[in-house]
Amino acid sequence: MRRWTLIGLFSLIFSVAVMLLAAIGVGELLTGAVPTAVNSLSGSLSSNFPVESVQIPLSARAGDTEASVHGWLRRGMHGGGVILLVHSIRSNRVEMLSRARFLNAEGYGVLLIDLQAHGETAGDRITFGARESEDVEASVAYLRKAFPSERIATIGVSLGAAAIVLAKHALKLDAVILESLHPTIEEAVKNRLRLHLGEFGPSLSPLLLSQLSFRLDLTPEELSPITRIGDLNAPLLLISGTNDRHTTVAETERLFATARQPKEMWIVPGGGHFNMHAYAGRKYEERILDFLERYLRERDRD
Repeated sequence: MRRWTLIGLFSLIFSVAVMLLAAIGVGELLTGAVPTAVNSLSGSLSSNFPVESVQIPLSARAGDTEASVHGWLRRGMHGGGVILLVHSIRSNRVEMLSRARFLNAEGYGVLLIDLQAHGETAGDRITFGARESEDVEASVAYLRKAFPSERIATIGVSLGAAAIVLAKHALKLDAVILESLHPTIEEAVKNRLRLHLGEFGPSLSPLLLSQLSFRLDLTPEELSPITRIGDLNAPLLLISGTNDRHTTVAETERLFATARQPKEMWIVPGGGHFNMHAYAGRKYEERILDFLERYLRERDRD
């Protein structure tokens, strides 16, 4: 009897150790930097979509006086407006190229950036929008200085959307488009664990969340866009897909209910948690252009 008790105890300790190691491993995977040399691609773009490589000083990042946000700038027509494009997690500015092309074809200037710990922007860890929000703030300030007479909007996808919402200082924007944005970090983690590990997955979320808090020195509340989306003081278009298993329609509706007016929501039939432009194509372009036309081009509306 004692032998079986010891075996059971050993099995329990072993199982707990495995779960802890798994949580540590997943935490490392989720927060690890993903540097990629993307600036060399600017040469290959020069023939059909020439861009200017820019480095935006980032004075807010403590301990690094030379920190900067790397990006590509493509100018548009005077008075047409400028759009900041912010990519999703574990990606870089290249993800936003298809959006940049159709927007620029309509006369909009575009700035595509690498968030910290992504692409060519330095960073030790992905912080789910917290430190990345500093990159967004610096980029908006850069655009305001470089294009003082233009109206400015931003499109953020997933992590990029969170970085916009979690900005610590008010962003002086004329329109905001957020795609595939989670309301809380707890729901984001649970949904992803369920997706990859089945119904057992969410039970591991406390371990993973504690890992994230430890690694990033941030509380879950500091990483939850729903607590900050009401601070956005610009017209909002919120986009999600009916088949998004990372962020559900119900979660998107809660975000929408919390946001200020004027606001719109577009739930894309069949859309998942991926590049919504690639999925919806021309319908996506029409919806985005209609929204931007109303808030960046109709100057006599005030």
